[in-house]
Amino acid sequence: MQHGKYRFIVGFLSVPLALYAIFVIWPFVQSIYYSFTDWTGLSPDFKMVGFDNYSRMLDDDIFWKSLQHSLWFALLLPLVTLSLALFFAFMLNVGGRRRKGAAIAGVRGSSFYKIAYFFPQVLSIAIVALLFQFAYNPNDGAINGALKAVGLDDLQPEWLGDPDLALWCVMAVLVWSTVGFFVVLFSAGMASIPKDFYEAALLDGANRFTTFFRITLPLLWDTVQSGWVYMGILALGAESFAVVQIMTVGPGGPDYSTTVLTLYVYQTAFRDGQAAYATTIGVALLVVTLAFAAVVMRLGRRERLEY
Repeated sequence: MQHGKYRFIVGFLSVPLALYAIFVIWPFVQSIYYSFTDWTGLSPDFKMVGFDNYSRMLDDDIFWKSLQHSLWFALLLPLVTLSLALFFAFMLNVGGRRRKGAAIAGVRGSSFYKIAYFFPQVLSIAIVALLFQFAYNPNDGAINGALKAVGLDDLQPEWLGDPDLALWCVMAVLVWSTVGFFVVLFSAGMASIPKDFYEAALLDGANRFTTFFRITLPLLWDTVQSGWVYMGILALGAESFAVVQIMTVGPGGPDYSTTVLTLYVYQTAFRDGQAAYATTIGVALLVVTLAFAAVVMRLGRRERLEY
């Protein structure tokens, strides 16, 4: 069994690791290198400028606005999305009325609700952003139309045109589009928890609130923690870029009220022709993402529970 073990392991890992190094690690190394140059992205000629790009970034008001918005995305989106997903999953699997022969049961029609919650995952994030862009239209959008239909004619916000509302409107779209995935994920985890645990707790007089925090959440903690990191990376990366790029005026407006780091990197590189400075902002985004994942994993560390 031991003969040729290491050759077998190296044979299977060499190709994936090589691809990972070429397509993931090497672009990061290149980005860090270009951040110390004045490369425009349009010419093969450039020279080293040291830490000039980093000094410029620290004095850039738009960068700090973008960083603040990205941090709001990373902190609030996982909190709201995972909280809603845990609530819906718990109600679908455990929150129904007791039935004959079963101590616990989900709500009636839970299978249909899981499909309905998961449906936004079938749609591309670009399609979701376009749909909500039309819904937020202040003149003939579905939201203001509904407000007018119930007699709230005076309450007709500009939504994406209001600097105080635009960022929250974008966040709401991301919550709507991602919560269904975690509902299905947490439902699968809850279905694997032995029913005996709930039955014993109910016999001891525990209510649903107690069973959630004493049984369900501790046994799902590893899944919740992984989901928190995954959702935070989405909020800092492609998902936030897509909805802001498609939905907002500018994009990133009004008055940079919805600009996030990923969008600022894109605009700096492809609109302004400042690829070196864009890679500098990208390095900052990498540091923020790694720091976020490290903090979540550290704060969420606890003794592993098994059953």
